[in-house]
Amino acid sequence: MDGNDTRMTRGGMVRLAAAAGAALTGGAMLARGDGAVSEAAPSQAQDARLLNVFLLLERLQQRFYAGALERGRLHGGLLAFAGAAERQEAAHVRLLTARLDGDEDPAPEADLAAATSSPEQFGRAAIALEEAALAAYIAHGAALTREAIAAVVPIVSVEARQAAWIRDLAGAHPAPRAADPPRDARDVLDGLQAQGLLR
Repeated sequence: MDGNDTRMTRGGMVRLAAAAGAALTGGAMLARGDGAVSEAAPSQAQDARLLNVFLLLERLQQRFYAGALERGRLHGGLLAFAGAAERQEAAHVRLLTARLDGDEDPAPEADLAAATSSPEQFGRAAIALEEAALAAYIAHGAALTREAIAAVVPIVSVEARQAAWIRDLAGAHPAPRAADPPRDARDVLDGLQAQGLLR
């Protein structure tokens, strides 16, 4: 990213993930001031928290694919995939940013040099990023308001096609499960950090 980008610190990501974790699919359980716990219905504030998680993941993917294209180490099917995916992720970033309408969080910090150092590394990282994004959408999408769900659904279908495409190119089964499991946002971000894809 260029020098004008504002980066999110690790502490900021932890706070973001914690906020999203408080809004789990199926109804969030939040502590009230009196210590009681109540179910959080979808709301504009909850939309902003969850859409920012999705925006972080889309920004990370877009940066990853753009970096891979710049390094020039991909050819054939991987190159075609990276070009298409970069354009699609950039469109997802624009859509989510517009939906947030000024409430977007700073961009995440990432060092993707190792992940784009070879076609093999690229394939493994791309699968991890696509699977992570899908798992977060599955886990938290139903906690959005009806209007936000309508905006996000088209993104999820494209993410699923991207995941199948890169898995096939990498020699993995393109559709290994009948249903993809959800993953809490904190778990998703921790996993990406553990893999060196997110600071």
